[in-house]
Amino acid sequence: MTLCSKSAVVTGSTSGIGLAIARALAKEGANVLINGFGDPHDIEKERAGLEAEFGIKAVYSPADVSRPDQIAGMVHEAQEVFGAVDILVNNAGIQFVSPVEEFPVEKWDQILAINLSSAFHAIRAALPGMKARKWGRIINTASALSLVASPFKSAYVAAKHGIAGLTKSVALELATHGVTVNCVSPGYVWTPLVERQIPDTMKARNMTREQVINDILLEAQPTKQFVTVEQVAALAVFLCSDAASQITGTNLSMDGGWTAE
Repeated sequence: MTLCSKSAVVTGSTSGIGLAIARALAKEGANVLINGFGDPHDIEKERAGLEAEFGIKAVYSPADVSRPDQIAGMVHEAQEVFGAVDILVNNAGIQFVSPVEEFPVEKWDQILAINLSSAFHAIRAALPGMKARKWGRIINTASALSLVASPFKSAYVAAKHGIAGLTKSVALELATHGVTVNCVSPGYVWTPLVERQIPDTMKARNMTREQVINDILLEAQPTKQFVTVEQVAALAVFLCSDAASQITGTNLSMDGGWTAE
Protein backbone atom coordinates (compact mmCIF):
# COMPACT_ATOMS: atom_id res chain seq x y z
CA MET A 1 0.00 0.00 0.00
CA THR A 2 1.15 3.54 -0.65
CA LEU A 3 -0.06 6.86 0.70
CA CYS A 4 2.38 8.90 -1.37
CA SER A 5 -0.23 11.43 -2.48
CA LYS A 6 -1.73 11.85 0.99
CA SER A 7 -1.10 14.10 3.97
CA ALA A 8 -1.97 13.48 7.60
CA VAL A 9 -2.51 15.33 10.86
CA VAL A 10 -1.85 13.26 13.98
CA THR A 11 -2.60 14.87 17.33
CA GLY A 12 -0.72 13.85 20.45
CA SER A 13 2.07 12.45 18.30
CA THR A 14 5.35 13.55 19.90
CA SER A 15 5.58 10.20 21.70
CA GLY A 16 3.84 6.88 22.29
CA ILE A 17 0.95 5.70 20.12
CA GLY A 18 0.66 8.95 18.19
CA LEU A 19 4.31 8.99 17.17
CA ALA A 20 4.11 5.35 16.10
CA ILE A 21 1.10 6.16 13.91
CA ALA A 22 2.87 9.19 12.42
CA ARG A 23 5.91 7.04 11.63
CA ALA A 24 3.80 4.28 10.09
CA LEU A 25 1.96 6.75 7.85
CA ALA A 26 5.24 8.39 6.84
CA LYS A 27 6.69 4.97 6.00
CA GLU A 28 3.81 4.54 3.53
CA GLY A 29 4.70 7.89 1.95
CA ALA A 30 2.27 10.29 3.63
CA ASN A 31 3.33 13.76 4.68
CA VAL A 32 2.64 14.25 8.39
CA LEU A 33 1.98 17.03 10.84
CA ILE A 34 2.92 15.97 14.35
CA ASN A 35 1.53 17.69 17.40
CA GLY A 36 1.98 17.58 21.14
CA PHE A 37 4.07 18.72 24.04
CA GLY A 38 7.61 17.79 25.05
CA ASP A 39 11.22 18.86 24.91
CA PRO A 40 11.70 21.05 21.79
CA HIS A 41 15.01 19.38 20.95
CA ASP A 42 13.48 15.90 21.11
CA ILE A 43 10.48 16.98 19.03
CA GLU A 44 12.67 18.51 16.34
CA LYS A 45 14.77 15.35 16.28
CA GLU A 46 11.64 13.28 15.64
CA ARG A 47 10.34 15.69 12.98
CA ALA A 48 13.64 15.82 11.12
CA GLY A 49 14.00 12.07 11.48
CA LEU A 50 10.68 11.47 9.77
CA GLU A 51 11.81 13.49 6.75
CA ALA A 52 15.26 11.91 6.61
CA GLU A 53 14.12 8.33 7.07
CA PHE A 54 11.04 8.30 4.89
CA GLY A 55 11.59 11.10 2.38
CA ILE A 56 8.36 12.88 3.20
CA LYS A 57 7.57 16.36 4.46
CA ALA A 58 6.99 16.63 8.20
CA VAL A 59 5.99 19.67 10.21
CA TYR A 60 5.33 20.23 13.90
CA SER A 61 2.47 22.16 15.44
CA PRO A 62 2.54 23.09 19.14
CA ALA A 63 -1.24 23.62 19.12
CA ASP A 64 -2.94 23.13 22.46
CA VAL A 65 -5.80 20.78 21.58
CA SER A 66 -7.84 21.99 24.52
CA ARG A 67 -8.22 25.23 22.53
CA PRO A 68 -10.64 25.10 19.56
CA ASP A 69 -9.00 28.09 17.86
CA GLN A 70 -5.59 26.43 17.99
CA ILE A 71 -6.99 23.17 16.61
CA ALA A 72 -8.50 25.00 13.64
CA GLY A 73 -5.21 26.82 13.14
CA MET A 74 -3.28 23.53 13.15
CA VAL A 75 -5.52 21.99 10.49
CA HIS A 76 -5.30 25.16 8.41
CA GLU A 77 -1.50 25.10 8.69
CA ALA A 78 -1.39 21.53 7.42
CA GLN A 79 -3.66 22.44 4.52
CA GLU A 80 -1.40 25.38 3.63
CA VAL A 81 1.84 23.38 3.87
CA PHE A 82 0.67 20.13 2.28
CA GLY A 83 -2.18 21.35 0.12
CA ALA A 84 -4.69 19.07 1.85
CA VAL A 85 -5.45 17.07 4.95
CA ASP A 86 -6.47 13.61 3.75
CA ILE A 87 -5.97 11.70 6.99
CA LEU A 88 -6.86 12.91 10.47
CA VAL A 89 -5.85 10.90 13.53
CA ASN A 90 -7.34 12.22 16.76
CA ASN A 91 -5.00 10.65 19.28
CA ALA A 92 -4.35 13.28 21.96
CA GLY A 93 -5.41 12.23 25.43
CA ILE A 94 -4.71 12.65 29.14
CA GLN A 95 -5.73 10.73 32.26
CA PHE A 96 -6.56 11.58 35.88
CA VAL A 97 -7.66 9.14 38.56
CA SER A 98 -9.88 10.16 41.46
CA PRO A 99 -13.14 9.23 43.22
CA VAL A 100 -15.93 11.10 41.48
CA GLU A 101 -16.91 13.15 44.55
CA GLU A 102 -13.30 14.37 44.82
CA PHE A 103 -12.70 14.75 41.09
CA PRO A 104 -11.44 18.30 40.45
CA VAL A 105 -13.85 20.15 38.17
CA GLU A 106 -10.97 21.64 36.20
CA LYS A 107 -9.58 18.14 35.55
CA TRP A 108 -12.98 16.94 34.33
CA ASP A 109 -13.20 19.89 31.95
CA GLN A 110 -9.62 19.41 30.74
CA ILE A 111 -10.04 15.68 30.05
CA LEU A 112 -13.30 16.21 28.18
CA ALA A 113 -11.71 19.02 26.16
CA ILE A 114 -8.59 17.09 25.18
CA ASN A 115 -9.94 13.55 24.91
CA LEU A 116 -13.31 14.28 23.27
CA SER A 117 -13.99 17.85 22.17
CA SER A 118 -10.64 18.16 20.40
CA ALA A 119 -11.69 15.38 18.02
CA PHE A 120 -14.91 17.24 17.18
CA HIS A 121 -13.08 20.49 16.48
CA ALA A 122 -10.41 18.79 14.33
CA ILE A 123 -13.01 16.84 12.35
CA ARG A 124 -15.05 19.99 11.83
CA ALA A 125 -12.00 21.81 10.43
CA ALA A 126 -10.76 18.99 8.18
CA LEU A 127 -14.07 17.76 6.75
CA PRO A 128 -14.80 20.38 4.07
CA GLY A 129 -11.63 19.54 2.20
CA MET A 130 -12.15 15.79 2.51
CA LYS A 131 -15.71 16.06 1.21
CA ALA A 132 -14.61 18.26 -1.68
CA ARG A 133 -12.00 15.67 -2.71
CA LYS A 134 -14.38 12.77 -1.98
CA TRP A 135 -11.70 10.95 0.00
CA GLY A 136 -10.70 10.99 3.62
CA ARG A 137 -9.77 8.85 6.58
CA ILE A 138 -10.58 9.84 10.16
CA ILE A 139 -9.25 7.63 12.94
CA ASN A 140 -9.98 8.31 16.58
CA THR A 141 -7.93 6.69 19.32
CA ALA A 142 -10.43 5.43 21.86
CA SER A 143 -9.70 2.77 24.50
CA ALA A 144 -11.03 -0.45 25.92
CA LEU A 145 -12.69 2.02 28.29
CA SER A 146 -14.88 3.19 25.42
CA LEU A 147 -16.66 -0.15 25.80
CA VAL A 148 -16.36 -0.97 29.51
CA ALA A 149 -15.88 1.12 32.63
CA SER A 150 -13.29 1.40 35.36
CA PRO A 151 -13.64 2.98 38.80
CA PHE A 152 -12.03 6.33 39.55
CA LYS A 153 -11.70 7.23 35.86
CA SER A 154 -15.09 8.89 35.32
CA ALA A 155 -13.91 11.65 33.00
CA TYR A 156 -11.71 9.37 30.87
CA VAL A 157 -14.43 6.72 30.54
CA ALA A 158 -17.03 9.35 29.68
CA ALA A 159 -14.76 10.90 27.06
CA LYS A 160 -13.86 7.59 25.44
CA HIS A 161 -17.50 6.48 25.34
CA GLY A 162 -18.16 9.85 23.72
CA ILE A 163 -15.46 9.25 21.10
CA ALA A 164 -17.16 5.97 20.16
CA GLY A 165 -20.48 7.75 19.71
CA LEU A 166 -18.95 10.64 17.80
CA THR A 167 -17.26 8.16 15.48
CA LYS A 168 -20.55 6.45 14.63
CA SER A 169 -22.47 9.66 14.11
CA VAL A 170 -19.91 11.30 11.83
CA ALA A 171 -19.44 8.05 9.88
CA LEU A 172 -23.13 7.99 9.03
CA GLU A 173 -23.04 11.61 7.87
CA LEU A 174 -20.11 10.88 5.57
CA ALA A 175 -21.10 7.45 4.28
CA THR A 176 -21.67 8.69 0.72
CA HIS A 177 -18.74 11.11 0.59
CA GLY A 178 -15.80 8.71 0.37
CA VAL A 179 -14.73 9.50 3.94
CA THR A 180 -14.48 6.74 6.55
CA VAL A 181 -14.53 7.32 10.30
CA ASN A 182 -13.43 4.68 12.76
CA CYS A 183 -12.00 4.39 16.23
CA VAL A 184 -9.37 2.04 17.59
CA SER A 185 -9.69 0.84 21.18
CA PRO A 186 -6.45 -0.51 22.63
CA GLY A 187 -6.09 -2.10 26.03
CA TYR A 188 -2.87 -1.55 27.95
CA VAL A 189 -0.20 -0.47 25.48
CA TRP A 190 3.49 -0.97 26.21
CA THR A 191 5.04 2.50 26.25
CA PRO A 192 8.01 4.04 28.10
CA LEU A 193 5.50 5.77 30.38
CA VAL A 194 4.05 2.43 31.48
CA GLU A 195 7.48 0.85 31.83
CA ARG A 196 8.68 3.67 34.09
CA GLN A 197 5.77 3.02 36.47
CA ILE A 198 6.77 -0.57 37.17
CA PRO A 199 9.66 -0.03 39.67
CA ASP A 200 7.56 2.33 41.83
CA THR A 201 4.67 -0.13 41.81
CA MET A 202 7.02 -2.99 42.74
CA LYS A 203 8.19 -1.00 45.75
CA ALA A 204 4.78 0.25 46.81
CA ARG A 205 3.11 -3.17 46.62
CA ASN A 206 6.13 -5.32 47.52
CA MET A 207 5.75 -7.25 44.29
CA THR A 208 8.10 -8.65 41.69
CA ARG A 209 8.26 -7.15 38.21
CA GLU A 210 6.32 -10.12 36.84
CA GLN A 211 3.62 -9.77 39.50
CA VAL A 212 3.14 -6.08 38.73
CA ILE A 213 2.83 -6.78 35.01
CA ASN A 214 0.52 -9.78 35.27
CA ASP A 215 -1.52 -9.05 38.41
CA ILE A 216 -1.83 -5.27 38.17
CA LEU A 217 -1.26 -3.95 34.65
CA LEU A 218 -2.48 -6.93 32.66
CA GLU A 219 -5.14 -8.23 35.02
CA ALA A 220 -7.88 -7.26 32.57
CA GLN A 221 -6.16 -8.61 29.43
CA PRO A 222 -6.61 -12.38 29.03
CA THR A 223 -3.58 -12.71 26.76
CA LYS A 224 -1.39 -11.29 29.54
CA GLN A 225 0.47 -9.37 26.87
CA PHE A 226 0.76 -5.66 26.23
CA VAL A 227 -0.44 -4.20 22.97
CA THR A 228 2.48 -2.55 21.17
CA VAL A 229 2.41 0.90 19.64
CA GLU A 230 3.44 -0.67 16.35
CA GLN A 231 0.37 -2.91 16.36
CA VAL A 232 -1.94 0.07 16.91
CA ALA A 233 -0.13 1.97 14.16
CA ALA A 234 -0.45 -0.94 11.73
CA LEU A 235 -4.21 -1.03 12.27
CA ALA A 236 -4.41 2.71 11.67
CA VAL A 237 -2.49 2.35 8.41
CA PHE A 238 -4.80 -0.46 7.28
CA LEU A 239 -7.83 1.76 7.94
CA CYS A 240 -6.32 4.27 5.51
CA SER A 241 -6.10 1.70 2.73
CA ASP A 242 -8.51 1.04 -0.10
CA ALA A 243 -9.07 -2.41 1.38
CA ALA A 244 -10.73 -0.70 4.35
CA SER A 245 -12.97 1.60 2.32
CA GLN A 246 -16.10 -0.23 3.52
CA ILE A 247 -15.06 -0.17 7.17
CA THR A 248 -16.68 2.89 8.72
CA GLY A 249 -18.44 3.69 11.97
CA THR A 250 -16.66 0.87 13.75
CA ASN A 251 -14.97 0.60 17.13
CA LEU A 252 -12.09 -1.81 16.63
CA SER A 253 -10.86 -3.49 19.81
CA MET A 254 -7.19 -4.33 20.24
CA ASP A 255 -7.14 -5.33 23.87
CA GLY A 256 -5.97 -8.92 24.24
CA GLY A 257 -9.55 -10.07 24.86
CA TRP A 258 -10.32 -7.57 27.64
CA THR A 259 -13.76 -6.60 26.35
CA ALA A 260 -14.67 -10.16 25.31
CA GLU A 261 -15.29 -11.08 28.93
